[in-house]
Amino acid sequence: MNTTRVNFAHLLTKPNPKHLASLMRFFESGKLQPNEYGYGVEIEHLPVHNSDDSAVTYWESNGIETLLKRLAPFYNADEEYWENGHLVGLNRDKVNVSLEPGGQVECSIGIFHTPDDFNATYESFRAQVDRIANELGFRLINYGYQPVTKFNDIPLNPKYRYESMNKYLGRIGSYGPMMMRCSASTQVSIDYTDERDSIQKMRVGTAIGPIIAWFLRNTPYFEGDDNPYPLLRQRMWDFMDPQRTGIMPGLFSPNFSWETYAIDVLSTPLLFADLTHTPEKRDSVPDGHVIAWHENAAEIYPDRDLNQYEINHILSMHFNDVRMKNFLEFRHWDSLPEDRARRLVDIMFSLYYNTENLGRLTSYFDGLTQLDVEATKSGIQANGAEATPYGQPMEFWQEFLGLEGLLTDIPGDPKHPDVFQA
Repeated sequence: MNTTRVNFAHLLTKPNPKHLASLMRFFESGKLQPNEYGYGVEIEHLPVHNSDDSAVTYWESNGIETLLKRLAPFYNADEEYWENGHLVGLNRDKVNVSLEPGGQVECSIGIFHTPDDFNATYESFRAQVDRIANELGFRLINYGYQPVTKFNDIPLNPKYRYESMNKYLGRIGSYGPMMMRCSASTQVSIDYTDERDSIQKMRVGTAIGPIIAWFLRNTPYFEGDDNPYPLLRQRMWDFMDPQRTGIMPGLFSPNFSWETYAIDVLSTPLLFADLTHTPEKRDSVPDGHVIAWHENAAEIYPDRDLNQYEINHILSMHFNDVRMKNFLEFRHWDSLPEDRARRLVDIMFSLYYNTENLGRLTSYFDGLTQLDVEATKSGIQANGAEATPYGQPMEFWQEFLGLEGLLTDIPGDPKHPDVFQA
């Protein structure tokens, strides 16, 4: 049995049985037949001033808060998200707009059922947001990290969870405040048929995610200088907080299951607890939010079945390379412009929704261990194009994974604003 980095915390802090059963039912609720499969895409955008490519913040005049208020008429008035008296999110059919800690604008779109559905919805979002942003003197760009501004010059937006995350991640890892304020990603979510299918997809996604990330890398700058890391996003998350980031502990063990995942999540300190939908805590926690750097779910939430809001919050405080909800969320990639994001969607459809391809990948990686994946991650960081993931050159993987034609150089340059566009 491969026990590398299995989280044994549950031996000391066993989850509440009702909480464990709640997560198991939640995972079960995601089971779909292949003809029902869909996908979702999240693209985070970096706001930069047109004048000098410096970061636009939430709080400045004509900044991100102003952008959201100008966008609001295009979204559902009864589905706005406010925290601390400030607008922080918008929603309408198939489009959710939210904020990352440093004011990065995230567009979550879906659920879609064919790759062709992506473009029209995303283009509609961009048409509206780009026009308003330009009137305010800035634009949204698709890079993995802010090109000019350093992290300590960007204030956090007013969402409750980010103050706690900032203090916690700033103390235990190397890159927490930088990731929060300056990074941006593209994430793709897909469906599964059952427990076995979901675990196969998680393992394959964890194995090949860093390779695909190499061919889609999109981060030329880091802290105002040239980026020294072939995969900066991976570097930041792997050195963030090993109890909740990187490879899911025990994923490649033959005994890994939904219960394993649920126990790990429920045993890990929450970091931050959202109790706004926990009636029992309403009087004792007036604003509904508490710091939970040491407390896990059993120590925070009541001894009862968890509701869906509580479940989603608990799962959202884990940031593994592939995250389990009642779907699978793949989190490896830098923020990508539309054409490259669409190519990523095509790749995901081909690899995960084509039975033959998924079977081929599952067979190829049979017997893989967590140490194998960690070695591949390190090899790409150390050797770049000369890396040999799982003993094969990059050219092999480009063909094997259907990555032909992907750019190997990062397009655009913030020093030339006419080129540096989304």
